[in-house]
Amino acid sequence: MDGDLLAIQAAREAADRAWDAYNRFLGTDPAQIDDMVMAMARAIEPEAVRLAEMAVEETGYGNVPDKRIKNLFNALSVAEWLRDVKTLGVLWRDDATRIAAIGEPMGVVAALVPVTNPTSTIIFKVLSAVKAGNAIVCAPHPRGVRCGLETTRILARVAEEHGAPAGLIQCLDPVSQAGTAELMSHRRTSVVMATGGPAMVRAAYSSGKPTLAVGAGNVPVYVHASKSAELGEVAEQILMSKAFDYGTACVSEQALVVDRSIARELRHEMKLRGAYFCTQAESARLAPVIFTADGGMHPGRVAQSPQRLAELAGFDLPPRTRVLITEQSEIGRQAPLSAEKLNPVLAWYESRDSDEGIALSQQVARFGGWGHTAILHADDPDIVSRYSAMPVGRVLVNTPGILGGMGFSTDLEPSFMLGTGTSSGSITSDNVTALHLINIKRVAFESRPWRDIYDVYGN
Repeated sequence: MDGDLLAIQAAREAADRAWDAYNRFLGTDPAQIDDMVMAMARAIEPEAVRLAEMAVEETGYGNVPDKRIKNLFNALSVAEWLRDVKTLGVLWRDDATRIAAIGEPMGVVAALVPVTNPTSTIIFKVLSAVKAGNAIVCAPHPRGVRCGLETTRILARVAEEHGAPAGLIQCLDPVSQAGTAELMSHRRTSVVMATGGPAMVRAAYSSGKPTLAVGAGNVPVYVHASKSAELGEVAEQILMSKAFDYGTACVSEQALVVDRSIARELRHEMKLRGAYFCTQAESARLAPVIFTADGGMHPGRVAQSPQRLAELAGFDLPPRTRVLITEQSEIGRQAPLSAEKLNPVLAWYESRDSDEGIALSQQVARFGGWGHTAILHADDPDIVSRYSAMPVGRVLVNTPGILGGMGFSTDLEPSFMLGTGTSSGSITSDNVTALHLINIKRVAFESRPWRDIYDVYGN
């Protein structure tokens, strides 16, 4: 039988099973759901390394130690945050206005899973969906099916042990673009959560279903002269974030803008910590390794080590190199390395002063990162205020991009799905959580005599 037909049939059957499970799950005590979510999170902890190994082996992307941390963050930190969040039943009531808000689940969630984070994304989306009282069907990338199925199996088994109906948590197998499209548009699907490349996001928004999707992130990081006394720490934050899992996170730094007065010292600090500054010739050879002729990211070069990228580009690296830095003078299609790079490669710009530094950062964000994230290292409140006007959904100050954006080193909501707002075609600029997966019903009592309408506006 044709592979697409098999995948379409699998999607239809999964959606129907999910709908049946959702209706049996309706009315479950929120306290029982909380226990279920915490149990699923605890079950991931001893499996975090094994799932990371499966993900790296199957996809060829990233590295095991960092994928382990992603798995644990999306299990433990997300679950801990969810425990204190109310999603179902009476969320709040205001006796003065005589209004109450009641949280209700949406139904069946179709969760698209990217190849770059095939296990951690499933953990995040499953915990969030179940916390909100929903059923969920995960649609993995074809290169992430095996590790996706195993992650889903662990979560579903534990959920069922704690009272969830069979079919509440599923993963498509077989999977194809046609099957995923069928899942998104299926009559039983209530909402789509789409994490992935531009084509996947466009398909999700074209499904005819309410959709939570995220856009690309060409994230600028501006280092202002007011951080001159802490450049070693700034260098370490930037390098850690960009090197993490070989750059798979769209919220990690993409282009570094540094004031010229501190550029030499920052360059030195970054070299001490594993940054390699490419020559112009090496940068020229690196660009076609990362990008295809039409400007897209080469899928086989995403989330590869700096050593592998340098090997493909034909140059050698010093031992313990963590990030490749390529010095740029332009921003735009004529300068491919100024675009988003899902690998440990960082563009470098120098600015005359804060006016130019902020302007360069805005140019970077507008070139493929509109609405996502911008990062600032500065101790000057005026600079923080001015930089916060960036056209992005989150501005992170004095913290690594990946840890700040996902809500570990900041008090943003813990999330592995960062909205980019309407400027980039996303319905939200929030860090997406379980609170985005409920409908909120208002119960409103009369608070003013209805006949007053004639006194206020006349007959």
